[in-house]
Amino acid sequence: QVQLVESGGGLVQPGGSLRLSCAASGITLDDYAIGWFRQAPGKEREGVSCISSLYGRTIYADSVKGRFTISRDNAKNTVYLQMDSLKAEDTAVYYCAADSSGVGTIVAVTPYEHWGQGTQVTVSS
Repeated sequence: QVQLVESGGGLVQPGGSLRLSCAASGITLDDYAIGWFRQAPGKEREGVSCISSLYGRTIYADSVKGRFTISRDNAKNTVYLQMDSLKAEDTAVYYCAADSSGVGTIVAVTPYEHWGQGTQVTVSS
């Protein structure tokens, strides 16, 4: 059974940092592209970042470029999203997802077969 579990969310002040983790069981994450998506209340789910399987190609949404960093630790079967210089508009539930094609995208959710349950990130003073 495939399971993705996000952790690391919480309440942080503007300008602060958080590191989200996506731990997998039932699959080997480096065989998959992993995407991070977020959904704020009343808004559609949007892609934040992804990392491909073969070459570790990374993609970032313009809104987070230069502030967020996605990385992979194959030994721990975990993907991370380091979030720095957080803004109030980053407040959302963050989800990780796995795409068996290995390619990855942040413009669509349909390629992703497996999803985590989400972790809340709140940026507020």
